[in-house]
Parts: sequence; structure tokens; C-alpha cells
Amino acid sequence: MAIRLNLERIKTFAIALIIPLALGGLTGFITSGSMDYEMLVRPPLSPPGILFPIVWTLLYALMGISYGILKDKGLLDDNARWVYYIQLFVNLLWPIIFFNLKWRLLAFIWIVILDFLVLAMTVTFYNRNKLSGLLQIPYLAWVLFATYLNLSVYLLNR
Repeated sequence: MAIRLNLERIKTFAIALIIPLALGGLTGFITSGSMDYEMLVRPPLSPPGILFPIVWTLLYALMGISYGILKDKGLLDDNARWVYYIQLFVNLLWPIIFFNLKWRLLAFIWIVILDFLVLAMTVTFYNRNKLSGLLQIPYLAWVLFATYLNLSVYLLNR
């Protein structure tokens, strides 16, 4: 019985991790041929391009762990599921808008929407499980930083 329970928990967390990591990887693959970050005029505090895939992999893993915690503890409801999957969808479309389509102003508007969705997800998760919510703080901080970068790139490269 204990082994079966542990296998169910492992399955829960594995699926919770695989979904954002795989979708993030797919988005990275879709945008890889359109990345022009190094050619753009960038604002102060712009990190090197190599940092982005490292940070996003970590953030997608944290998303999955947070979601897995809620699922494992039976704390998911429709609101938590919706805010999680909607923010993930908006997140995954942003690089396509920014890099593939090169619609920098629309990308800025899109990422502001993402800011609010990530904040809503963080609060929603925190209200269900403190650790699950706290694990989203790096994501929220990074998306806010990315908002600054997006706006700055738009203004510097018009």
C-alpha cells in the first residue's frame, strides 16, 4: 500500500513537472530560429542571452512543483487549475509574439497581462498552501523584470 501511494505521488509530481517543462521546451524550439536578442539595443541590467533558458527551466520546474504540491494534497479546485493553465498559455505565447512575430508593443501588453495572471496564481496557490505560493515568487519577480526588458527593448528599437 505504501509503495503504491508513493508511486502515485511520484506520478503526480512527474506529470506536474513534465507539462510546463515540455511546453516551455516546445516554445523554445519554435522561437529558436527567431531569437534576435543579441542584435537588439538592450537596456541597463539586461542579462546575457544564455541566462534565459536556464532561468526559464528553473521557473517551469517551480511551477510544476507548486502545482504538484496542490494536487498531491488535494488542494486544487477549478479556480487554481484555471489560473495555472491560463497563465501558462499566456506565458508560452509571449516569446512567439516577441521573437517570431517581432510585435514588441503587443508583447509588452501581453506580458503585463501575464504579470497579473502570475500574481493571481501566486496568491491563489499561497492561499491553498504557503509553500506552493512562495515557490512562485521567483517567477513573479522574473516576469516583472522581463516586463521592464520588454518595454525597454520596444522603446530602444523603434
